[in-house]
Amino acid sequence: MRKKDDTLRAVLLSHARDLADAEGIGAVNIRSLARRAGVATGTVYNYFSSKDEILLSLTEEDWARTLEELRGRLTAPSFDGQLEQLFTFLRARIDASAGALMRSLGSVDPEGQARMAAMQETLGQALLRRMDQDPAIRRDIWDGDFSRERFARFLVAHLTLLLRAPEPDVGFFLALVRRILY
Repeated sequence: MRKKDDTLRAVLLSHARDLADAEGIGAVNIRSLARRAGVATGTVYNYFSSKDEILLSLTEEDWARTLEELRGRLTAPSFDGQLEQLFTFLRARIDASAGALMRSLGSVDPEGQARMAAMQETLGQALLRRMDQDPAIRRDIWDGDFSRERFARFLVAHLTLLLRAPEPDVGFFLALVRRILY
């Protein structure tokens, strides 16, 4: 069995993104990707077992790029202000293009679910770091049942729900966060 080439994988993903941008996500499939990349269909299968795996990999790339961009965008001095900026930024990204990509994922296998959970865990860790930087957050609220880590997971889960909602009530969410933390 030949060793996989990370460069070729990156090229295939670049072609998949170009194909999705030019013709829509429905046009992304193993054969069209092979044709566009000038490789055999079997070569694409060496890197991706299905269309969903290609789309999941594109989604992971989007999340990684988005989380990197967020570092410079969250400028509010308070955690709740940064949470509002985070929501606004992610909502704009989802409305622009990422949402269509995420909605296009069909049935994601357990490995794909684990990969998506890892992306959410990365966001949760970023929220924890941001909470630590806000001196106004009450420190006496945390205990064994109500830990910072569990609260960060709660925030990620509810942000995810709000980002999927057609008309999210982010104001109520932020008011809830403020009442808990400050």
